[in-house]
Amino acid sequence: MLLFLLIVFGAIGAVIFWAVGTYNGLITARNGYKNAFAQIDVQLTRRYDLIPNLVETAKAYMAHEKDTLDAVIRARGAAVAGLGAAKSSPGDPTAMAALSSAEGQLSGALSRLMVTVEAYPELKASANMQQLSEELTSTENRVAFARQAFNDAVMSYNNRREVFPASIVAGQYNFAPAALLEISAEEAHKRDAPRVQF
Repeated sequence: MLLFLLIVFGAIGAVIFWAVGTYNGLITARNGYKNAFAQIDVQLTRRYDLIPNLVETAKAYMAHEKDTLDAVIRARGAAVAGLGAAKSSPGDPTAMAALSSAEGQLSGALSRLMVTVEAYPELKASANMQQLSEELTSTENRVAFARQAFNDAVMSYNNRREVFPASIVAGQYNFAPAALLEISAEEAHKRDAPRVQF
């Protein structure tokens, strides 16, 4: 009888140990993707802080391009709002979709601004404009790396919460799936390898 009780308590103890370990692993994975989103937040905030300086520099040369400059400022405002919503709940599908859309609009507005800058040789040659453009490009690269790290962490979390038998613990304690920060349709060209033709 004593041996039977030891086996039963041992089995119960093993199940409890497994459940606690699985729960802690899910918490660790969720904290991992939230930390990865914090890196996106840092890089996007840097990007948003550079844009007003870029617009101010361009204003001095581009008096007739007010619509282009206003579009950049509006898109920046929408992107800042999208980042604020995503910061409060990283991984939330609605927040990630809104941020992705706002980022796509901002990228489109910035692209139009850069095309317009090409028509102003003095502005293009301005040391301040060159420095801001270089910093913006560098920040764009950092955003891409931060997005990849976030998406990797989200995938790891989602895999961990979906595999059996961990899915039992995840369902019991409401570990919701996290959404990736995907590239919007406006930025889809960044996925493609450059085409080389001879």
